[in-house]
Amino acid sequence: MSTKQTPHVFLSERFFDAMAYATKWHKDQVRKSTNIAYISHPFGVAALVLEAGGDEEQAIAGLLHDVAEDCGGEERLAEIISQFGARVAGIVRGCSDSLVVDQSKKESWIVRKLAHIDHMKSADADTLLVTAADKTHNARAIATDFQEIGDEVWERFDKETNKELILWYYDSMYEVLKEAKVTTKLLRPLHTAIEIMRS
Repeated sequence: MSTKQTPHVFLSERFFDAMAYATKWHKDQVRKSTNIAYISHPFGVAALVLEAGGDEEQAIAGLLHDVAEDCGGEERLAEIISQFGARVAGIVRGCSDSLVVDQSKKESWIVRKLAHIDHMKSADADTLLVTAADKTHNARAIATDFQEIGDEVWERFDKETNKELILWYYDSMYEVLKEAKVTTKLLRPLHTAIEIMRS
């Protein structure tokens, strides 16, 4: 005789407010070199956070993890603190590799990624979990597209990157997350996606 299971977390109106907030800021954006609505990514990250046992605030941070980086920097972070609290805002800050408002003034890809990898080595458990979900969702998307269109997928990325650099970044992030003992519910699919990307 089976017993009825209850969710490990009950989502409140705050979660649905965060969905609306993320949609507001990402509504005109698309996934890199595709016509896929960008909001599918933060929704996917939040889902992975929940599937990995994360709590509501971690899931909200998953929804909002790119808002500050891509949609207004510190101004968005101030709004997130006001609307969703300091813990969520702290995770969003930790997941961001730049908070420059003018995207053209960002530091180079390699400088940003080196700094972010270094930051992850001392990041808190909240930031590590959401980062792992972010990297897993992105890596699975790349791996799926690689299986569909082959090496053409690498042409979608910025001119300052290539397959080798992207693999270096994902390998490096994986090692940091593994060292931090992030749940294997995220590490296993991340590793699988990286190996597909490498093939």
